[in-house]
Amino acid sequence: MADQDQSVVSGQQADVSKLSVEFKGNGFEYFQIWIVNIVLTIVTLGIYSAWATVRNKRYLYSNTYVDGTSFSFLAEPLTILKARLMAVGIFILISVAGGISPAFSVMFGLALIVGIPFFINQSLAFKMRNTGYKNIQFRFSASYGEAFKAIYLWPLLGMLSLGILYPLAILRGVQYRANNTAYGTTNFQFNGTFKDYAIVLLIAAGLGIAAAIIVAAIGQPLGAIISLLAYLAVIAYVIVATSNLFYMRLQLKEHGFDSNMTVLGYSKTMLINIVLIVLTLGLYLPAAQIRMIKYVTSCITVHANGSLDDFAAAEQENVTAFGEEFGQVMDFGI
Repeated sequence: MADQDQSVVSGQQADVSKLSVEFKGNGFEYFQIWIVNIVLTIVTLGIYSAWATVRNKRYLYSNTYVDGTSFSFLAEPLTILKARLMAVGIFILISVAGGISPAFSVMFGLALIVGIPFFINQSLAFKMRNTGYKNIQFRFSASYGEAFKAIYLWPLLGMLSLGILYPLAILRGVQYRANNTAYGTTNFQFNGTFKDYAIVLLIAAGLGIAAAIIVAAIGQPLGAIISLLAYLAVIAYVIVATSNLFYMRLQLKEHGFDSNMTVLGYSKTMLINIVLIVLTLGLYLPAAQIRMIKYVTSCITVHANGSLDDFAAAEQENVTAFGEEFGQVMDFGI
């Protein structure tokens, strides 16, 4: 009986395929798209920005491969343009109303604060339903309450607890994004814990304190250089640790993920990008984006238990692009 059970387990393990994530984009190709987008956006007084967004995303998505198949970005420029014009119109209305009476500004401000969770939900829903892989679209579906707690409640509790609950705030934010995202009809599941994020933040705090002590002991001007490098190192550590944690704890039904980014590898890529962007007066920016995407994707692995083609596409929800483009105008950073 034990031998039979062992053979079943072995058979299940044999069905799991490690699928690498590969980005085939080229820095020069993306630079050409980037520079043309900038020129046309300026010439058209911003109208072309919607087409620029679609061109950028389609290039990046179509050059990202898993198991030999690329992703696709399905949104149309006109949809994005209409949403942006609506967002600009709302801001003009708020500005005019504020000039008439400060009370209107306060009311619109409060309405905006209340509306942000809704807009973010719409933004994520639009982004996901316009992302495809193997002819199956992703989707995002979260309630207003879930968004409100992730954006306002948990971060507020983190501050009121003097940072003790910050790991929980981060965890809830990640769960809000991951657990409400689906590939076809199957939702992702993030299984991270409070302890996972607490360890990351404690190590980051420890590195920061150690760097501060060293800088104080060395003094200026060398201390300033070390302080800057230590700051970048802590940022790199947090990004790498949280990214690896995200993929290691993420599940899509029986499928899993992994990430083996290193602080050294990420820091090297980041420093090279910073130096080249400065030396080229910003012209290296698109190539820097490509370099970082290549590094990050090269570290990600999909553990597929069977074929992803078996997932059925979910019914498309009637979600407008308004939330995403309003969020972009507001620069929510999402």
